[in-house]
Amino acid sequence: MKSKIWLSSPHMGGHEMEFIKDAFNTNWIAPLGPNVSGFENDLKNYLIKKVEVAAVSSGTAALHLALILLQVGPEDEVICQSKTFSASANPIVYQGASPVFVDSERKTWNICPELLETTIQDRIKKGKKPKAIIAVHLYGMPYQTEKIKNIGKQYNIPVIEDSAEALGSAVNKEKCGTFGDLAILSFNGNKIITTSGGGALICNTITQKEKAVFLSTQAKDQDVAYVHSQIGYNYRMSNIIAGIGRGQMLTLDNHVTKRRNNYKYYKEQLNTIPQIEFLNEPEGYFSNRWLTCILLENQADKEAIRILLDSNNIETRPLWKPMHQQPVFKNAPSYINGVSDDLFNRGLCLPSGSNLDKSDLDKVITLIQQYFG
Repeated sequence: MKSKIWLSSPHMGGHEMEFIKDAFNTNWIAPLGPNVSGFENDLKNYLIKKVEVAAVSSGTAALHLALILLQVGPEDEVICQSKTFSASANPIVYQGASPVFVDSERKTWNICPELLETTIQDRIKKGKKPKAIIAVHLYGMPYQTEKIKNIGKQYNIPVIEDSAEALGSAVNKEKCGTFGDLAILSFNGNKIITTSGGGALICNTITQKEKAVFLSTQAKDQDVAYVHSQIGYNYRMSNIIAGIGRGQMLTLDNHVTKRRNNYKYYKEQLNTIPQIEFLNEPEGYFSNRWLTCILLENQADKEAIRILLDSNNIETRPLWKPMHQQPVFKNAPSYINGVSDDLFNRGLCLPSGSNLDKSDLDKVITLIQQYFG
C-alpha cells in the first residue's frame, strides 16, 4: 500500500528527547517545572515584543482564559470571525455568552474590517455592545491587524488575537501573537510546531499572566489548606510536553521556511492552470503558510480533486466550514457578505507539512495537473 501523504503531520526536529529526558531524570513530572518556564521564555524571546506567556493545555483553554480575564459572562456578546475552526467560538459559550459572527474579506480571507464596524454599530443600536472581538489569522495569513486594532480602540472593545495557526507569521516584521489585547497560540499535533497538545496565552502584563496561571491550576488560594474562593480549571501545561515544545522551538524557523517553500513550489507548478487561484501575501505581510490553500473555479472541481487525491492516499481538507453554517450556532446573529461561504465551497487545503519531500509534493501536483488535462 502506498504510504499516506498527510495534510499536516507532526515533525520532530531531534532535540525534543533531550528536554524530556531531563524532566524524567530530575523527576519534574508535573504541570510545572523548568521546561514550562523555559518554554514560556522561549516563546517570549521569539515574539520579541514585551509580552508575558502562560503555557496551558490547549489553544482552546488559552482562549477560554482570555475571555475570563476580560470578564465575559452570561448576557454578553462576543464578536467572532465566522471563517474559522469551532474552537475559536466554543469558549464564548463556555462563559454563557453569545457569539456574533462576522464574515471575511478577500484580501486575507479573515474578518472584514468594514463589516466588523457595521456589526459593532448595529449591536450597539440594539443595546448589546460586544464585550470582545475574536479575530483569527487563518491558515497562517495575518488578518488586517492595524485596522482591527483601531476599530477595537475606537469602540473600546478588546481584541483577542487567535494566532493558533500563525506562529511565525508577521506584519511589517512584528510577530503574530503580539497584536491583540490578549492572544493565543496552539501546539496541537497538526500545527507549525507541536507539543502533541498544548497552547499558550499571550498577555501584555505580568498581572494578567499570574491570573491566568492561577485560574489554570484550579484557582487554589495561597493557603496551606486547599481553599478556593473562585472557580478554577485544570489547564496548565505539563513539564513533559513543555519539553517537546522547547525542542520544537529550535526548529520553528526551519519549519516555517519549509512550509513557505511548499507554497512556493505548489504555486510555481500549478499557477498556469486558470481554474486554480492562490492567496497572495499583501505588502508587508509574512505568512508561515501553515497550510497551502487553493481556490478552484467551482465546487464540483474542488470535490472531484479532493476525492481523486483521497483515492491516492493523499489527505486534503475543505477550507473551514463557516461558523454561521454550523448547526450548533444556527441561532447566533451573523453578519454575512458571502465571502466565507464562497471560500468554503471552492477552497481546498493541500498537504503542507514541513516533513514532506519533493516527491510527495510532485504526487499531489501531478494528480491535479492530470485532472485538468
